[in-house]
Amino acid sequence: MSDTASLAKCLSYIDAQFTPLPGSEQGPLTRRRLASITLSRQAGAGGRAVAEMLVTHLQQMEKEPGPPWTVFDRNLVEKVLEDHHLPQRLAEYMPEDRRPLLDDIMEELLGLHPPSWTLFHQTCQTILHLVTLGHAIILGRGANLIAARLDNVVHVRLVGSLERRIERVCATRRVSPKEARELIDQEDRSRAAYVKKHFGKDVEDAQYYHLVINTDYVTLQEAVQLIAFLTCRRQESPVRTH
Repeated sequence: MSDTASLAKCLSYIDAQFTPLPGSEQGPLTRRRLASITLSRQAGAGGRAVAEMLVTHLQQMEKEPGPPWTVFDRNLVEKVLEDHHLPQRLAEYMPEDRRPLLDDIMEELLGLHPPSWTLFHQTCQTILHLVTLGHAIILGRGANLIAARLDNVVHVRLVGSLERRIERVCATRRVSPKEARELIDQEDRSRAAYVKKHFGKDVEDAQYYHLVINTDYVTLQEAVQLIAFLTCRRQESPVRTH
C-alpha cells in the first residue's frame, strides 16, 4: 500500500472518531467499548498481510456504526508529527526498524533532531490515544508494552521459521533469497533493539502477548480468524459516557 493511501485511511479513521453517531446529540451517549490490536511480528511472518486482512474481516463483522478499523504502521509517524506539531522532516528519524543506533546518537549530539527519548515519548502518547479510541491496529513499536494495562487491547505476535519467512519475503518484495535473509536479519535485529532500548524487554518473550501465532503451521486466514475471535470478546460490554 502506498504511503498516500495509508495516510488517507489514517485521516479517515480520525475523522470518524469525531463524527457523532446518529442520535448522540440527544442526552448521554451509550456506546460500545471498542477494541484495538497490537501486532508484533518477525520479518516475513506475514504481519502486514494479516493486519490488512483483519481490517476487512473485522469491518464485515461490525453490526453497529463506528469508526473504521485502521492499520497504523508507517502512517503512525505522520500521526505523531501531527499530534505534537512536529516538522515533517523528523519522519526519517522515527522508523522502528531502519536507523542504526549510532547514527541516531550522533545526530542527536549534533542537534540535527530532538532527543530520541522525546520522539519515543510522543509516539507512546499517540499510540495510547489511538488504542483507547478503538478499532486501531498498531504494528510494532512496542505497542503491546505501551498498552499492556488496557483491557480493550489484544496483543499478538506472529513468528515463523527463517526458511518460510525467506520464501515469503522473496515473493512479496521480489528479492533474491540472499537479499531476503539480509532484510529479515536487519529488521528483526532493529525491532528487537528498539524494544530492548526503550522498554528493557525481549520482543520474543511470549508473556507479553495474548497470542503468539506460528505462520508456518497456521495460515494467515486462520490467524485472522483467531485474532478476530479474541478481539470481538473485548467489545462485549457497553460504556456509558456523559
